[in-house]
Amino acid sequence: MTHAYEVLTELFESEGAKDYLGEQVSMATHMLQTARVARESGAAAALIVAAVVHDVGHFSGAMSGRELMRGNDNRHDAVAAQWLSQWFDAAVTEPVRLHVAAKRYLCATDPAYYDLLSEASKYTMSVQGGDMSAAEVTAFAAEPYCESATALRRFDDAGKDPDAPVPTLADFRAEIEAMDRTLRSPAAI
Repeated sequence: MTHAYEVLTELFESEGAKDYLGEQVSMATHMLQTARVARESGAAAALIVAAVVHDVGHFSGAMSGRELMRGNDNRHDAVAAQWLSQWFDAAVTEPVRLHVAAKRYLCATDPAYYDLLSEASKYTMSVQGGDMSAAEVTAFAAEPYCESATALRRFDDAGKDPDAPVPTLADFRAEIEAMDRTLRSPAAI
């Protein structure tokens, strides 16, 4: 079985090198900066890995991120979580699955949050459903991974700076491999 790090390396070098949907960084740069911010904040390994991989759904699904920018929600959060579940447990996949909902939640619960979003994120928010309703806020707050998802969302917002340092995927290899359950299975030995 191919392990997550190998597949991610190929993705980051190919699809990841492309522009990131209206941002001034590539997809890979965005995810690596997001992971750097997560690590610098003292996040757990699972949340660091979630940061590294949170947007792979933009290029691993039937609808690309370009569709999102054309006004069609590509559901990249759910696509990514499903695809990543072949390697990672819920501690990684659930924050990924919930990171778009976390943006909607934060906009609904923190009046200053919306102004922190990049212009591209403001646009995609409108495509992804806008602010949550009161019922949606209540449901999201009850999610077991609500706090991890909102932390990931804040890391995500900080990972779009063309002037910020960019680590390499290899800098996160230890965390990725530690969380990759295929490396822990008896078949992997």
